[in-house]
Amino acid sequence: MTQDIEFKSMAEIEAYQNQRLQEAISYLQIHSPFYQRMFVEHGINPSEIKTIGDLQKVPFTEKKDLQLYNKDFLCVTPEKIVDYITTSGTLGDPVTFGCTDSDLERLAYNEMKSFSCAGLKPGNIVQLMTTLDKRFMAGLAYFLGIRKMGASIIRVGNGMPELQWDTIKRLKPDTLMCVPSFILRLIEYAEQHNIDYRNSSVKRVIGIGEGLREQDFSLNLLGQRIKEKWDVELFATYSSTEMGATFSECSYGCGGHVHPELIIVEIIGEDDSPVKDGEVGEVVVTTLGVEGMPLLRFRTGDMSRKIVEKCACGRNSYRLTPLVGRKNNMIKLKGTTIYPPAINDVLDNTPYVINYVVVVQNSFAGTDEVVVKVGISGNQAFDVIKDLKDRFRSRIRVAPIVEVLSPEDVNKINNPANNRKPIKFIDNRSK
Repeated sequence: MTQDIEFKSMAEIEAYQNQRLQEAISYLQIHSPFYQRMFVEHGINPSEIKTIGDLQKVPFTEKKDLQLYNKDFLCVTPEKIVDYITTSGTLGDPVTFGCTDSDLERLAYNEMKSFSCAGLKPGNIVQLMTTLDKRFMAGLAYFLGIRKMGASIIRVGNGMPELQWDTIKRLKPDTLMCVPSFILRLIEYAEQHNIDYRNSSVKRVIGIGEGLREQDFSLNLLGQRIKEKWDVELFATYSSTEMGATFSECSYGCGGHVHPELIIVEIIGEDDSPVKDGEVGEVVVTTLGVEGMPLLRFRTGDMSRKIVEKCACGRNSYRLTPLVGRKNNMIKLKGTTIYPPAINDVLDNTPYVINYVVVVQNSFAGTDEVVVKVGISGNQAFDVIKDLKDRFRSRIRVAPIVEVLSPEDVNKINNPANNRKPIKFIDNRSK
C-alpha cells in the first residue's frame, strides 16, 4: 500500500479488512486444530465468511478456551516458535502464546505505527519503564517498535525513581513510556530531592495499563494531576497480549486508533449482537496477519465504544474510547453501576493513599458490597475514612466501605507469592 490504509476512505478500509478476513479464515481452516474443530462442530463453511458482517455466524472464542485447549490454537510446528509469551488465564494457570519471527515483525510494525500516531519520529529518545523479561509481550513489543521506527531506546525497566531520574539527567530522553500513576511517584521523588523536573528533557509520556481520559476524552483525575504538576504531552494506549495490537491516541487525544491491517474489532452488546456505533459494548477482536496463534472473534472482556467519525488528524480508521471497565467486573453499588477503574481513579489521586485493594463480595441482602482496603502515609490529622467517602461520593455518587490497614499489609495482598502482576481488584462474589 503506497498510502497508509488508515487515511483511506471508510469504504476502502472495510473492503480491505474483508479481504484480510478471508485470508485469515482460510489460514485457520488449514492450520488451526481448534478452529478446524469449531467449524465442523457448528456446521460452518469457512468459505462463506467473506465480510465482517458474516462474522456473526461464528461463535466467540473465550479466554477459557485458550486455557483449556491452549496447544490447539497453535498453527505452526514448535521449531517455528522464536519467542514464548504468557498472559493471565481465567482458570488459574497462565496461557502461553507462541510467536514466530513473522509475528515479532508484525509486533514491531504495530508499535511503530502506534508510536508514530503519538508523534514519535527517528531521533526521539524513549525511556522504557517496562520489563522486557518474565515472558511479557508488552516490553518486547515496545522495544521492537521503537527500534523499527529508528528512534533510540533506554531500557531502564519499571520502578526505581532514583535510577529513572539519574538516567533522564544523563541521557536526556524526550519520551517516557510507563504506567501513568508511576509519573506521580517520579514527581514526588523529584520534589523531595530538588530535581527541576519541569525543565528536564522530557516532553511526552506514553501511558500503558491505565486510562488517562474520560469517555468525553477530557483528562481523568490521574491525567489532571499529572498535567497540573508537569506540563508534558500525555498519550494513552490500549493493548493486550491476545490482540497483538495497540490502539494509541494521536495528538488530538480523541480515542485509540485501530490499525486496520492488524485487527478487526466488533463491539458486542448483552445479546451478543453488534451495538450501534458509539454505544458501549464488549470489545471482540479478530487478529489479522498472525502466524503462530491467530484468534477469531476473541472476547476481551473490555467495555468500550467505537467512534467512526473521521479524526481531526486525518485518519478515517475507527477509534476506541477509553475503556469503561471489564465486563465481568461490573459492580452494582447502591443502585449505581460502576467499574473498578472509577474507584481506582479516586484512590490513585488521593495524596495520602500509598496502596490499596478493592474487594467486591455479596452482602447479606444478595447485592454487591465493596470494601476498599487502603494503606496510608503517616498519621493523618483528620478522619481518613470520612474524607475518602466524601471523595467517592463527589466522584461516583456512592461510597464503598473503607478499611485502613498498614501499607505493608496491603502490599502483601497486592503482591502474593507466584503472582506476576500486582492485584488491585478481588472479586469474591458467588457466580
